[in-house]
Amino acid sequence: MIRFHFGLAPIGRVEPWGDQYRTLHWFALTEGWYCIDLGDHELLRYSDRTTELLRAQSGRQATPQHPYVDYYVARLWEDMLALLPTALEPVPADLVDFIGSASADWSLPETPEAEAASIWYGDHTLDTGYLWFGPHLRWWRTVDETSDFLTVAWHHPTDPESEIEFAGPSSGRFTLPTDEFRSAVVEFDRNLMSAIARRVRKFRTLGPPMGIEIDLDLLVHEQQTRTQWLGEAMRRRPETDWDAVRAGARTLRQSTSAAH
Repeated sequence: MIRFHFGLAPIGRVEPWGDQYRTLHWFALTEGWYCIDLGDHELLRYSDRTTELLRAQSGRQATPQHPYVDYYVARLWEDMLALLPTALEPVPADLVDFIGSASADWSLPETPEAEAASIWYGDHTLDTGYLWFGPHLRWWRTVDETSDFLTVAWHHPTDPESEIEFAGPSSGRFTLPTDEFRSAVVEFDRNLMSAIARRVRKFRTLGPPMGIEIDLDLLVHEQQTRTQWLGEAMRRRPETDWDAVRAGARTLRQSTSAAH
Protein backbone atom coordinates (compact mmCIF):
# COMPACT_ATOMS: atom_id res chain seq x y z
CA MET A 1 0.00 0.00 0.00
CA ILE A 2 3.01 2.32 0.47
CA ARG A 3 6.48 2.28 -1.01
CA PHE A 4 9.31 4.78 -1.18
CA HIS A 5 10.36 4.20 -4.77
CA PHE A 6 13.71 5.52 -6.04
CA GLY A 7 16.53 5.06 -8.51
CA LEU A 8 20.12 6.32 -8.46
CA ALA A 9 21.76 8.04 -11.41
CA PRO A 10 24.62 6.09 -13.00
CA ILE A 11 27.97 7.09 -11.51
CA GLY A 12 28.99 8.64 -14.81
CA ARG A 13 26.05 11.04 -14.63
CA VAL A 14 26.41 12.02 -10.96
CA GLU A 15 27.44 15.67 -10.80
CA PRO A 16 30.61 16.22 -8.69
CA TRP A 17 30.62 19.00 -6.10
CA GLY A 18 33.13 21.83 -6.06
CA ASP A 19 34.91 23.93 -8.68
CA GLN A 20 38.66 23.67 -8.12
CA TYR A 21 38.47 20.25 -6.47
CA ARG A 22 35.74 18.08 -7.95
CA THR A 23 34.63 15.59 -5.35
CA LEU A 24 31.93 13.06 -4.58
CA HIS A 25 30.71 12.52 -1.04
CA TRP A 26 27.96 10.36 0.44
CA PHE A 27 25.09 12.76 -0.15
CA ALA A 28 26.15 13.46 -3.75
CA LEU A 29 26.24 9.74 -4.50
CA THR A 30 22.49 9.57 -3.90
CA GLU A 31 21.65 11.78 -6.89
CA GLY A 32 18.66 10.23 -8.62
CA TRP A 33 14.87 10.28 -8.60
CA TYR A 34 12.11 9.24 -6.22
CA CYS A 35 8.39 9.10 -5.54
CA ILE A 36 6.06 7.74 -2.88
CA ASP A 37 3.62 5.05 -3.97
CA LEU A 38 0.33 5.24 -2.06
CA GLY A 39 -2.01 2.55 -3.33
CA ASP A 40 -2.80 3.56 -6.92
CA HIS A 41 -1.43 7.09 -6.47
CA GLU A 42 2.16 8.32 -6.84
CA LEU A 43 3.19 11.35 -4.83
CA LEU A 44 6.07 13.41 -6.26
CA ARG A 45 5.21 12.36 -9.82
CA TYR A 46 4.98 15.23 -12.30
CA SER A 47 2.19 15.54 -14.83
CA ASP A 48 2.99 14.55 -18.40
CA ARG A 49 2.99 18.19 -19.47
CA THR A 50 5.43 19.25 -16.76
CA THR A 51 7.64 16.23 -17.45
CA GLU A 52 7.98 17.24 -21.10
CA LEU A 53 8.58 20.88 -20.15
CA LEU A 54 11.36 19.98 -17.68
CA ARG A 55 13.02 17.75 -20.25
CA ALA A 56 12.97 20.55 -22.81
CA GLN A 57 14.38 23.06 -20.30
CA SER A 58 17.23 20.75 -19.27
CA GLY A 59 18.62 20.64 -22.79
CA ARG A 60 20.40 17.38 -21.99
CA GLN A 61 20.25 14.41 -24.29
CA ALA A 62 20.75 12.09 -21.32
CA THR A 63 17.81 13.42 -19.33
CA PRO A 64 16.21 10.35 -17.72
CA GLN A 65 12.90 9.34 -19.24
CA HIS A 66 10.86 9.26 -16.05
CA PRO A 67 8.23 11.60 -14.59
CA TYR A 68 9.52 11.77 -11.00
CA VAL A 69 11.30 14.35 -8.89
CA ASP A 70 15.01 14.52 -9.75
CA TYR A 71 17.05 15.22 -6.64
CA TYR A 72 19.27 13.55 -4.05
CA VAL A 73 17.48 10.52 -2.63
CA ALA A 74 19.23 11.18 0.68
CA ARG A 75 17.09 14.30 1.08
CA LEU A 76 13.86 12.31 1.14
CA TRP A 77 15.49 9.68 3.38
CA GLU A 78 16.80 12.26 5.88
CA ASP A 79 13.49 14.12 5.99
CA MET A 80 11.50 10.92 6.53
CA LEU A 81 13.75 9.92 9.44
CA ALA A 82 13.41 13.41 10.94
CA LEU A 83 9.62 13.13 10.62
CA LEU A 84 9.40 9.55 11.88
CA PRO A 85 9.21 10.11 15.67
CA THR A 86 6.41 12.66 15.29
CA ALA A 87 4.55 10.64 12.65
CA LEU A 88 4.59 7.55 14.90
CA GLU A 89 3.42 9.39 18.02
CA PRO A 90 -0.33 8.66 18.35
CA VAL A 91 -2.50 11.76 18.09
CA PRO A 92 -5.08 12.02 20.90
CA ALA A 93 -8.67 11.66 19.72
CA ASP A 94 -9.55 15.26 20.59
CA LEU A 95 -6.75 16.58 18.32
CA VAL A 96 -7.44 14.44 15.25
CA ASP A 97 -9.72 17.05 13.66
CA PHE A 98 -7.09 19.73 14.27
CA ILE A 99 -4.19 17.81 12.70
CA GLY A 100 -6.43 16.83 9.80
CA SER A 101 -7.52 20.40 9.05
CA ALA A 102 -5.93 22.85 6.62
CA SER A 103 -3.84 25.62 8.20
CA ALA A 104 -4.06 28.19 5.40
CA ASP A 105 -6.74 30.28 7.13
CA TRP A 106 -5.08 30.46 10.54
CA SER A 107 -4.57 33.87 12.07
CA LEU A 108 -1.74 33.08 14.48
CA PRO A 109 -2.17 34.79 17.88
CA GLU A 110 1.05 35.62 19.70
CA THR A 111 0.69 33.21 22.62
CA PRO A 112 3.01 30.38 23.72
CA GLU A 113 0.13 27.89 23.40
CA ALA A 114 -0.70 28.91 19.84
CA GLU A 115 2.97 28.67 18.95
CA ALA A 116 3.20 25.21 20.53
CA ALA A 117 0.18 24.00 18.56
CA SER A 118 1.46 25.51 15.32
CA ILE A 119 4.90 23.91 15.76
CA TRP A 120 3.35 20.53 16.64
CA TYR A 121 1.17 20.74 13.53
CA GLY A 122 4.13 21.70 11.35
CA ASP A 123 6.30 18.90 12.74
CA HIS A 124 3.94 16.42 11.03
CA THR A 125 4.80 17.87 7.62
CA LEU A 126 7.41 16.36 5.31
CA ASP A 127 9.73 19.08 4.05
CA THR A 128 9.47 19.64 0.28
CA GLY A 129 10.54 23.28 0.32
CA TYR A 130 13.53 22.53 -1.90
CA LEU A 131 11.15 21.73 -4.79
CA TRP A 132 9.33 24.21 -6.99
CA PHE A 133 5.77 24.18 -5.68
CA GLY A 134 6.38 20.89 -3.89
CA PRO A 135 3.32 19.23 -2.33
CA HIS A 136 2.43 19.71 1.31
CA LEU A 137 2.56 16.22 2.87
CA ARG A 138 1.28 15.75 6.41
CA TRP A 139 1.49 12.45 8.34
CA TRP A 140 -0.22 11.44 11.59
CA ARG A 141 -1.09 8.30 13.54
CA THR A 142 -4.36 7.38 15.23
CA VAL A 143 -4.77 4.49 17.66
CA ASP A 144 -7.82 3.11 19.44
CA GLU A 145 -8.91 -0.21 20.95
CA THR A 146 -9.34 -1.90 17.57
CA SER A 147 -7.12 -0.08 15.05
CA ASP A 148 -3.75 1.57 14.50
CA PHE A 149 -3.50 3.67 11.34
CA LEU A 150 -1.20 6.21 9.69
CA THR A 151 -2.80 8.91 7.53
CA VAL A 152 -1.06 10.88 4.79
CA ALA A 153 -2.74 14.08 3.59
CA TRP A 154 -1.43 16.01 0.60
CA HIS A 155 -2.10 19.28 -1.13
CA HIS A 156 -0.40 20.68 -4.24
CA PRO A 157 0.15 24.45 -4.32
CA THR A 158 -0.73 26.21 -7.56
CA ASP A 159 2.10 27.46 -9.76
CA PRO A 160 0.98 30.90 -11.06
CA GLU A 161 3.05 30.26 -14.19
CA SER A 162 1.28 26.92 -14.72
CA GLU A 163 4.59 25.14 -15.34
CA ILE A 164 4.88 22.83 -12.33
CA GLU A 165 2.03 20.36 -12.01
CA PHE A 166 1.96 17.05 -10.19
CA ALA A 167 -0.01 14.05 -11.37
CA GLY A 168 -3.17 12.89 -9.66
CA PRO A 169 -5.64 14.76 -7.45
CA SER A 170 -4.52 18.18 -6.23
CA SER A 171 -5.38 17.16 -2.68
CA GLY A 172 -6.41 14.06 -0.81
CA ARG A 173 -5.56 11.67 1.97
CA PHE A 174 -4.63 8.03 2.29
CA THR A 175 -4.85 5.81 5.37
CA LEU A 176 -2.93 2.59 5.95
CA PRO A 177 -1.96 0.35 8.87
CA THR A 178 0.91 1.86 10.87
CA ASP A 179 2.90 -1.38 10.63
CA GLU A 180 2.88 -1.07 6.83
CA PHE A 181 4.17 2.48 7.03
CA ARG A 182 6.91 1.44 9.44
CA SER A 183 7.88 -1.50 7.22
CA ALA A 184 8.02 0.78 4.14
CA VAL A 185 10.43 3.15 5.90
CA VAL A 186 12.61 0.21 6.96
CA GLU A 187 12.63 -1.10 3.38
CA PHE A 188 13.51 2.36 2.03
CA ASP A 189 16.40 2.62 4.47
CA ARG A 190 17.66 -0.88 3.69
CA ASN A 191 17.49 -0.38 -0.07
CA LEU A 192 19.27 2.98 0.01
CA MET A 193 22.00 1.77 2.37
CA SER A 194 22.56 -1.29 0.18
CA ALA A 195 22.74 0.80 -3.00
CA ILE A 196 25.35 3.18 -1.56
CA ALA A 197 27.30 0.27 -0.04
CA ARG A 198 27.64 -1.19 -3.54
CA ARG A 199 29.03 2.12 -4.78
CA VAL A 200 31.49 2.29 -1.92
CA ARG A 201 32.72 -1.25 -2.65
CA LYS A 202 33.16 -0.32 -6.31
CA PHE A 203 35.30 2.69 -5.40
CA ARG A 204 37.41 0.57 -3.06
CA THR A 205 38.05 -1.87 -5.90
CA LEU A 206 38.36 0.41 -8.93
CA GLY A 207 39.04 3.81 -7.44
CA PRO A 208 37.10 7.03 -8.17
CA PRO A 209 36.11 8.18 -11.66
CA MET A 210 38.82 10.05 -13.54
CA GLY A 211 39.24 13.65 -12.44
CA ILE A 212 37.15 13.22 -9.26
CA GLU A 213 38.43 13.06 -5.70
CA ILE A 214 36.87 10.80 -3.07
CA ASP A 215 37.91 10.58 0.57
CA LEU A 216 37.30 6.85 0.79
CA ASP A 217 37.93 6.56 4.54
CA LEU A 218 35.45 9.36 5.23
CA LEU A 219 32.95 7.81 2.83
CA VAL A 220 33.18 4.43 4.56
CA HIS A 221 32.81 6.06 7.98
CA GLU A 222 29.76 8.08 6.91
CA GLN A 223 28.14 5.00 5.40
CA GLN A 224 28.62 3.11 8.67
CA THR A 225 27.27 6.05 10.69
CA ARG A 226 24.19 6.51 8.52
CA THR A 227 23.22 2.85 8.83
CA GLN A 228 22.43 3.69 12.47
CA TRP A 229 20.16 6.64 11.77
CA LEU A 230 16.97 4.62 11.31
CA GLY A 231 17.34 2.85 14.65
CA GLU A 232 17.98 6.17 16.37
CA ALA A 233 14.87 7.69 14.75
CA MET A 234 12.74 4.69 15.78
CA ARG A 235 13.86 5.05 19.40
CA ARG A 236 13.39 8.81 19.60
CA ARG A 237 10.25 10.00 21.42
CA PRO A 238 8.84 13.54 21.10
CA GLU A 239 8.39 15.50 24.32
CA THR A 240 4.97 16.86 23.47
CA ASP A 241 3.27 19.22 25.92
CA TRP A 242 -0.27 18.06 25.22
CA ASP A 243 -1.88 20.68 27.46
CA ALA A 244 -0.16 23.49 25.53
CA VAL A 245 -1.02 21.92 22.15
CA ARG A 246 -4.68 21.53 23.13
CA ALA A 247 -4.90 25.10 24.40
CA GLY A 248 -3.17 26.40 21.28
CA ALA A 249 -5.42 24.38 18.99
CA ARG A 250 -8.49 25.92 20.63
CA THR A 251 -7.00 29.38 20.24
CA LEU A 252 -6.19 28.85 16.58
CA ARG A 253 -9.66 27.54 15.82
CA GLN A 254 -11.29 30.47 17.63
CA SER A 255 -9.11 33.00 15.82
CA THR A 256 -9.99 31.42 12.47
CA SER A 257 -13.72 31.48 13.27
CA ALA A 258 -13.50 35.12 14.39
CA ALA A 259 -11.66 36.08 11.19
CA HIS A 260 -14.59 34.73 9.14
